[in-house]
Amino acid sequence: MEIQEIISKQKAFFKTQQTKNIRFRKMYLEKLRDLISENENLLYEAINKDFGKSKFDTFTTEISFVLNDIKYYLKNLNSFSKPKKVRTNLVNQFGKSRIHFEPLGNILVIGAWNYPYQLSLSPIVAALAAGNCCILKPSEIAENTMKAMAKIINENFPPEYLYAYEGGIDETTELLKNKFNKIFFTGSTKVGKIVYKAAAENLTPVTLELGGKSPAIITKDANLEIAAKRIVWGKFLNAGQTCVAPDYLLVEESVQEQFLEMLRKYILEFRYEPNSDHYTKIINQNNFERLIKLINKEKIYFGGNYDDEKRYIEPTILNNINWNDEVMQEEIFGPILPVISFTNFNLILNEILEHEKPLAAYLFTNNSEEKENFNQKISFGGGCINDVMMHLGNENLPFGGVGNSGIGNYHGKFGFETFSHQKAVLERATWGEPNIKYPPYSEKKLSWIKKFL
Repeated sequence: MEIQEIISKQKAFFKTQQTKNIRFRKMYLEKLRDLISENENLLYEAINKDFGKSKFDTFTTEISFVLNDIKYYLKNLNSFSKPKKVRTNLVNQFGKSRIHFEPLGNILVIGAWNYPYQLSLSPIVAALAAGNCCILKPSEIAENTMKAMAKIINENFPPEYLYAYEGGIDETTELLKNKFNKIFFTGSTKVGKIVYKAAAENLTPVTLELGGKSPAIITKDANLEIAAKRIVWGKFLNAGQTCVAPDYLLVEESVQEQFLEMLRKYILEFRYEPNSDHYTKIINQNNFERLIKLINKEKIYFGGNYDDEKRYIEPTILNNINWNDEVMQEEIFGPILPVISFTNFNLILNEILEHEKPLAAYLFTNNSEEKENFNQKISFGGGCINDVMMHLGNENLPFGGVGNSGIGNYHGKFGFETFSHQKAVLERATWGEPNIKYPPYSEKKLSWIKKFL
């Protein structure tokens, strides 16, 4: 079936109003939940072929997120979908005011390769929960996971409701020529600009989940042991191919040597070796070669080894880094961790402000004033104090970027709202109609209107 036919069928099906039915939405969310559970082994095998991701990491960082999203919406869909009563102001008495949440219509979700299940299926779950029809375009870079998702979806869902479209750049370009009611894209800022431009041709609203250089600040008042352990885990999970991983460290000079040694300790303890189940390969040769070029051998504190054949890069710490180094010019998206030292906390916050707003930011300290300054001064999509990445695991927090790191957000209730239109409805009584707003006008009427302000 041609993609143009699929799009036409989805537009026609949405007009039937069937997707607005809450039982209909729940039925298909339950179906997707069951299919994911039934096909877990297929999903594990596919992602392992793509870049060696283990069952443990695939479940904890991908499948569990999607299943939890489905569980969350099944529990909360009834309350989310009810019209929300809001206060009616004096001018509109006697009346009732409500906000109705209605589905946008036909949604295009363009997924990412680094967490191909989570970053493709979680937006789909939110869009279906909100009552939309969806086309999923998984990333072709993780080819086997793309095929696995397409098989599960296209063999079990009506294409006029949900369809997974396989292909590469040409297919994505063709999709973007069509008018959708919303486009949801996860990926690089560079490609995000292309998607945004294409969407503008049809006045299509977009949510862009992008990236950026996410800093982690470690001050002398931090619990250094905990900070090192959590940063090593978060940075080298998925071999650093995580959009919210700490991209670089800012470490207070007085504790720098001590902290670097702790980082080394935990890298060795966690055993990120070429054949480790918990350490993935770099996704492809292009990314592998790009990352190798970022390793300045003269500034290696730890690591730096790699295996071209296995697309393995050892966790690598670069020390004595400055803002002008090549590794600081773009998002790293790999297992390379540059370290910059600082002596003045407020000055280093000002330095961060000179750069593009990151998707995430992290601070390790037990100093309440530093926490307050961090929250007040630095603009970022989301983050943690005394941890990394774990804010993604709370469905009560929105996930999204700001500025160059993205537009819009999702997760939990925020995902439902992202794929819904909030329609305002005022219902007024038909008795007791005053003439104050009707012509002919007078100074007396105007004086009464001013009193209502």
